Amino acid sequence: MSRGAFAFPTAPKLFKRRLFSHFREQSAIIRTAADWTVLLYIIIPGGLLGGRFYYGFWNHELPAWTADLPFALILALLSILIANGGLVLLLQEGDLLFLRQRENWIRTIVLRGTIYSLAVTSLKMAAVYAILLPFIVRGYGVSPAAAWALLVMTLACSWCVKLLGHIVKVQRQGFRRWLWLIPAVTVPCGIYIRAGLFWKDSPSLLLLVAAVLAVVTVWAIRYRLRLSGTFMNDVREDYKQRMRIAALLLRGVLDKPRPTRYKPWIFRKSQPLLKSKTPESRFTAAAIKALVRNPAHLKLYLSFTGVGLIAVFIVPSLLKWLIFVLLVALMAYWLSSFWLLFSGDDYIGILPFTKEQKAVAGSKTLPLLLLPFSLLCSAVICTQLYGWLGLVLFIPVGGIAGYLIANMFSAFRFAR
Repeated sequence: MSRGAFAFPTAPKLFKRRLFSHFREQSAIIRTAADWTVLLYIIIPGGLLGGRFYYGFWNHELPAWTADLPFALILALLSILIANGGLVLLLQEGDLLFLRQRENWIRTIVLRGTIYSLAVTSLKMAAVYAILLPFIVRGYGVSPAAAWALLVMTLACSWCVKLLGHIVKVQRQGFRRWLWLIPAVTVPCGIYIRAGLFWKDSPSLLLLVAAVLAVVTVWAIRYRLRLSGTFMNDVREDYKQRMRIAALLLRGVLDKPRPTRYKPWIFRKSQPLLKSKTPESRFTAAAIKALVRNPAHLKLYLSFTGVGLIAVFIVPSLLKWLIFVLLVALMAYWLSSFWLLFSGDDYIGILPFTKEQKAVAGSKTLPLLLLPFSLLCSAVICTQLYGWLGLVLFIPVGGIAGYLIANMFSAFRFAR
């Protein structure tokens, strides 16, 4: 049977088919968020208004606040954009079965996917650079030749970072990935920022740095084509990059899947936290472990604690204790809501706990979870107002306040 009998007799045709499929996939994801009619009502007025502002940046005086911004901020912003994203190679899981014996086909798809990804990266960076160009040329006095050289260096740095980051991601896992990924991204970006700061008036030196970054890019492409044994990681990273738009649209709708853990990072051994072995005490210990082991709940607890400490520190002295009581009450309300959600879970419903036992366990759980927050806030206030005497006062004050407010919420919210 000849090659012409197949739907895709050559690797370039197969890549072309996948590229168009990728375009349709991305457009379908965007259409799920907004219809084209709605987008036109946003794009056309936004484009006209943005064009008017952009024309003003070139022909009128720049805003006064731009004079206070250092040139390093522009380079740092471009570096952040350079460090984001990755490569879309358009590999699929089925290639492991059907194209595994055709290494030249895989290599062709990887090469063309790399070129496509770098081209898309170049367009994105050029668009952002064009928006910042009036500030670069008029605000910081960069000559047109140096501005063009800076653009070339920006594109070369983005190519270098994308390839080096991709190579690390498909070869390393766990903390080793970060150990390699941090220098792979920060070193080129650091060279980019330093060269842009010191040689912004020397186009030849900027082009020399761009040439060095381009040489590293060529080496990285050749190394990527010779890389073997990373097919499944390639597919995983490819899928992650193709789903970036979908992940952005669903960020506020769905929770991020939690990574699989074979052991919790805290309380690794399921030993009793409390000395009492009554069912209520064990129920209390389970609730404490559930909050600490859940990253979302623990992050919210720590975030609110940090905000609360800043709030009681910066408010005037006359309002500190009032803010303290309000913050402890808010934390108690959230913790009581957490307990109601935990005790009402379907899995907990399997256990033979009565309503009164759940209320007793909740009355024990709420003070234990609230005390760290109330003690920390009390420590900040007492040491700020009373000096060394506050080191003695904050424990009884914070403990009593937390205990009383916790009992108040337990009496009102936990039905017996």
